[in-house]
Amino acid sequence: MPDKPHQDLRYEVDGAIATITLDRQERMNAFTFAMMDAWSAALREAQADDNVRVVIVTGAGEAFCSGGDIVQMQERFAQTPLQRKEELWKRVQRVPLMLEDFDKPVIAAINGAATGAGLDVALACDIRYAAQSARLGETYVRMALVPGAGGAHFLPRIVGPARALEMFLTGELLDATEAERIGLVNKVFKDDVFRAEVQKRAERIAAAPPVTARFLKRALAQGMRNDLRTNLDLISSHYAVVTSMQDHREAVAAFLEKRQPKFEGK
Repeated sequence: MPDKPHQDLRYEVDGAIATITLDRQERMNAFTFAMMDAWSAALREAQADDNVRVVIVTGAGEAFCSGGDIVQMQERFAQTPLQRKEELWKRVQRVPLMLEDFDKPVIAAINGAATGAGLDVALACDIRYAAQSARLGETYVRMALVPGAGGAHFLPRIVGPARALEMFLTGELLDATEAERIGLVNKVFKDDVFRAEVQKRAERIAAAPPVTARFLKRALAQGMRNDLRTNLDLISSHYAVVTSMQDHREAVAAFLEKRQPKFEGK
């Protein structure tokens, strides 16, 4: 278990797949600062566990995450601007920063409403799947707020700056079909098969050679910031490493022998 477990956030490992479940259903899984601390702890646990190859982030019940708890916002009216900034930086923003450094694939399984900071943290994940009934929106403007958990960074990179600004300024909720059309989510599944389909795809990703998967994620993340020459230099180093590994030899042998390979990260 994470070193800071929390009753409203569950961390469970089944084989090579770890699942982080936001479980505060009475508030549509709106997160508290303690939940964000537990989320950071869960990510540390998953990163340190060599048996974990994929992480799923999802919500319990009918919502994924409705963002920050508005009741907590009211309780913080007396804080100074510096106190608010440090609280965001040290607690809420720790999660997207850790997800950027986390080099194992992370899937956001958006089972229901994902709004405000709830959508922000889904955007920080690598792959997003949505249930047909899910609704997604950057709703900060409704509370006279700006996106505090990374949305202003991630959203324009995913859907383009013009569409991102429209979503921020209107606070409009998108249905899952529209979210898939604009590239906000990778794929939409019917509600009754949603979790099974996400699990199936997580298992397929977990079956990939783990070092190759981690190198791919790092290459793509770094590639978004680098020029072509730097990216080619980086990937040639990754290529040299993976071709020296037993997993590469196993992949070649399995192909020639017409069987499924078994990868061990060696």
